[in-house]
Amino acid sequence: MSLYDDAVHVLKSYEDQPELRQAYLDHLADHPDGLWKACHAGHITASALVIDPEGGRVLLTLHRKLKMWLQMGGHCEPGDATLAAAALREATEESGVSGLTLLPGGPVRLDRHPIPAPCHWHLDVQYAVVAPPGAAHAISDESLDVRWFAYDEVADVADDSVVRLLASTGARLTK
Repeated sequence: MSLYDDAVHVLKSYEDQPELRQAYLDHLADHPDGLWKACHAGHITASALVIDPEGGRVLLTLHRKLKMWLQMGGHCEPGDATLAAAALREATEESGVSGLTLLPGGPVRLDRHPIPAPCHWHLDVQYAVVAPPGAAHAISDESLDVRWFAYDEVADVADDSVVRLLASTGARLTK
């Protein structure tokens, strides 16, 4: 199965946010290159919120270009077999944490947001990953800082999209 086929399958299986989910599927149907950064009409990205459920905290990155605290994530690459693998790769690269595991159940949320030209949109498929106990993190070239925040601190440092991702992740954890 190609990454494109996986993305379509993942999105068709995703049961929340039906209008946004359909917009992602329409985008892929209209743009066979819609997974790649070169697609200037917008492209699918994969991200993951790194969580420490035992400690009630999340690991966020202070994005070098955007100067915002965000979850880990970014562009799909040709070597990514699945969206989940892309999200896990991005989370590992940007956090420096080894041994991350995907939270079961597929994507936690979808988030479409504008980005500067030449592209116009990121159509982000958001996952959550669990950090192993005592995980050590590192600052990547894409970050100014990487830091753990208690769940109740996230709204004070991050934008609404991260707050929504944390809320959806929390709901998944309590199922």
